[in-house]
Amino acid sequence: MSIDFILPDIGEGIVECELVEWLVNEGDHIEEDQPVADVMTDKALVQIPAMYSGVVDKLYYAKGDIAKVHSPLFAMTPVGSEAEVVAPVEVATAPEVTSPSETVASGSSIEDFILPDIGEGIVECEVVDWLVAEGDIIEEDQAVVDVMTDKALVQIPSKYAGKVVKLHYAKGEIAIVHKPLFAIEVDGVVSAPAPTAHAPVASKSEVVKPTAEPIKTKAPTTVAVQNTQKPTNAKAIASPAVRRVARELSVNIHEVPGTGPKGRVYKDDVVNFTQAPAIQAPTLTNTQIVGGTRVEPIRGIKAVMAKAMVASVSTIPHFTYCEEIDMTKLIALRSGLKEVYAKQDIKLTMMPFFMKSMSLAIKQFPLMNTKVNEDCSELTYFDDHNIGMAVDSKVGLLVPNVKNVQSLSIVDVAKEITRLTNDAREGRVASADLKGGTISISNIGALGGTVATPIINKPEVAIVALGKLQTLPRFNDKGEVEARSIMQVSWSGDHRVIDGGTIARFSNLWKSFLEEPSTMLMHMS
Repeated sequence: MSIDFILPDIGEGIVECELVEWLVNEGDHIEEDQPVADVMTDKALVQIPAMYSGVVDKLYYAKGDIAKVHSPLFAMTPVGSEAEVVAPVEVATAPEVTSPSETVASGSSIEDFILPDIGEGIVECEVVDWLVAEGDIIEEDQAVVDVMTDKALVQIPSKYAGKVVKLHYAKGEIAIVHKPLFAIEVDGVVSAPAPTAHAPVASKSEVVKPTAEPIKTKAPTTVAVQNTQKPTNAKAIASPAVRRVARELSVNIHEVPGTGPKGRVYKDDVVNFTQAPAIQAPTLTNTQIVGGTRVEPIRGIKAVMAKAMVASVSTIPHFTYCEEIDMTKLIALRSGLKEVYAKQDIKLTMMPFFMKSMSLAIKQFPLMNTKVNEDCSELTYFDDHNIGMAVDSKVGLLVPNVKNVQSLSIVDVAKEITRLTNDAREGRVASADLKGGTISISNIGALGGTVATPIINKPEVAIVALGKLQTLPRFNDKGEVEARSIMQVSWSGDHRVIDGGTIARFSNLWKSFLEEPSTMLMHMS
């Protein structure tokens, strides 16, 4: 029986995409999760996988056509027994039967909200905080939950107005894309092909029964729900993050008794499973157990940072150049302007001066504003100076960047820095603000420390770490000792394209703008 595959949410509010290439033909036999089509959004090229194994019956778009999200992309006949796919067929092809088995009076129905694609190949995310509770009445597009991907904190809105019936995940658990996130009671019949196309049919035992006789659903994605009573042979119910923990601890996850709903295995279950036998083992009877251990998976922004740092130091030959800058005059200038702009709700920190002066120096040293391709055969020069700043946010290290600093005034840069800093500290930086950086600043001195060896934010070629301000004695032109405000700065450069002389001359020019603010003003266009 042929069913329509509905083009899912691709994330970030995208409603349509261009069909770039079909990876299958009509009549082809495809496997579950096999890539079927490449589509181009206004963000990136995305590959669409099949939800079932089966035969492709019809491709609804030609190469170059514009496909609509939540509309049929292709038709296929799934393999296996009819019972395995009857539930999604009924839902996807018959709008009048879209309600689950639970219906209430006055035409209301209970629908599972399916966690949509969040973009960029993300398949799971951590539930950071529920913004609603079971029993709450919510409106369409109301924010329901904050989830953490390996990119940023994302807020998931409701597609319908109605009453929250069930939250399928607890705070801190890993939610899976294309699986039910929460259940909502809505008025009337909801024609919602997108969620039902993604829905794992038996993620909840009571969800999606046709109005005809009950059928035992046996979807491939939900076999685990039926077999959790056989811990040794059954497919364990656990998120990919928990499975990773099990692999790291050399634990067979099928042997771990789950304490979650329907036997779901949590991280603590895996950790406890490793500790309990160890304590009872005869070989440890004479060993004194002093303290326990705690295993915590690295995920979200921290996982991204870890991968990025490894990629940077393993592929870029770093070298560090240190210098000191006398900030005395700039501090005096900023102090005189700070209160004036504070009345306009503009927070004038030192960072706008660092960024603007760096942009002025880049105009004379464009090599500092480049990127190298993977095999170091090409060098790309950027016209825009998108200067990033490392922010120690509540979700980990983020590096949003101020776009087009070369075209902004110091006040405009200050406004952007305030916006980005507030967003970063809340963990809600837009994806666009994290992309496209060309050079970065790390203000480690705000927390202490004078000298650092910063790691380049690949594919950029340079980064500078600002040390803390110190009041130190220095000789003036007359040979007299006086107190000056001194800051140490530490540059890291990509030695494949930047040599010591280039970074020294660039740093000296940047330094001259900061030490004599009047020269900075003279160079502004």
